[in-house]
Formats: sequence, C-alpha cells, structure tokens
Amino acid sequence: MEALVVTWRELLVVAITVLAIYAVEVLLLLRWSGRRVSLWARTQASSEGQAFNALSLEIAELRGQVTRLQGELDRLKSATPSAISPYNQAIQMARQGLSASEVSSRCGISRGEAELIVALYRKLRI
Repeated sequence: MEALVVTWRELLVVAITVLAIYAVEVLLLLRWSGRRVSLWARTQASSEGQAFNALSLEIAELRGQVTRLQGELDRLKSATPSAISPYNQAIQMARQGLSASEVSSRCGISRGEAELIVALYRKLRI
C-alpha cells in the first residue's frame, strides 16, 4: 500500500481556497442582508411618518378639548353664588368654622348632612 503524503504547499492551497469560499459567502450574505435592511428601513420610516401624522392630529384635538374645558371651568368659577349647590355652600361655611346648626339653617340641608360635612372638613383639616 502506498502512503498518502500531503505537502505543506498542498495544505496551503486548500486553506486559501476554503478561506476564499468563506469570504465570498460572507460578502454575499452582507449584501443580501443590506438590501433587506434598507427595505425594512423604508417600510419602517413610512409607518413612523404615518404614526407621527396621526399623533399630531390627536394632539391638536386634545388641545381643542383642553381649551374648551378651560373655558367651561372659568365659566363655572365665575358663576353666581345662587348657582352653587347647597352642599358646596355648606363646605365653604364649614371651612369658615360655622357650626353644623348654622350650616344647616343657612343652606337648607338637614342637620345630619350638615354635621357630616362639618365632621369631614374637621377630619381633613387635622
């Protein structure tokens, strides 16, 4: 039987060939994935632009709602005392330190309701 003898030159040729094939595969893979990334990036940019436009419209609508609600709040703050509910008047009187019987008689609410409002206010004040 004859022995198989491989010289260093033959090994070097095989190694260079294997490395060349590997380098070509890597370059092709990078080129192919680069195209996929650019296509994905274009799609992503398009959807981000649409999302940005939708958010801009929603922000404009919310600003309009805030302006409308602010106007309504200002209108309610400047309402005459007769438009204030008796319970709000009772809370204001309790904050001023009036007794439950005075609150009850001035606001037209029951004594129990007046006592509850005064007790709650005193409870929150502590």
